Amino acid sequence: MVDAMSERAAAKKFGISRKTVAKMVNHAVPPGYQRKDRPVAPKLGAFIGIIHQILQDDRDVLKKQRHTAQRIFERLRDEHQYLGGYTVVREFVAKQRLRQQEVFIPLAHPPGHAQVDFGEADIYLGGVKTRIHYFCMDLPQFNAIFVKAYPAETTDAGRTVLEHIGNVVHVLWGSKELDRERGRRA
Repeated sequence: MVDAMSERAAAKKFGISRKTVAKMVNHAVPPGYQRKDRPVAPKLGAFIGIIHQILQDDRDVLKKQRHTAQRIFERLRDEHQYLGGYTVVREFVAKQRLRQQEVFIPLAHPPGHAQVDFGEADIYLGGVKTRIHYFCMDLPQFNAIFVKAYPAETTDAGRTVLEHIGNVVHVLWGSKELDRERGRRA
């Protein structure tokens, strides 16, 4: 279209289909492939609930006693008259186990950074149930924790902790009150 070339000529020049050229003309960004229907597993479809139940029950047993994909396939075949192949079961079980895995994100804490927040707890003080607010500060770089209870959430907590540790902390993450208090003192 830029060089006043027809779609047919562009298809011939670049060695691609005319339908592809038409899509390129109609869309500034390639639309990509969009699946219309969910993939169908005709033989496995009726047994997916059973597989999910087996995998759910396996969470409560020791790792050595959990079902392998081979054992799940054998149970489906012997107990539930499954007529499909092993590969389909193995691939489905692998996908399900991948979804169940925990995800860990490593955290990096530079020196001088702290995580702070308030929390609430019900305690028995002199035999009377009392709600307290506690202030927690974690200095991950130093593996240090500071916790103190207060009758209410106030900036006194920030003042107390900053007086206690001095100027070791440069950045406080978590509590807006403490960030404001730190800004006043700086």
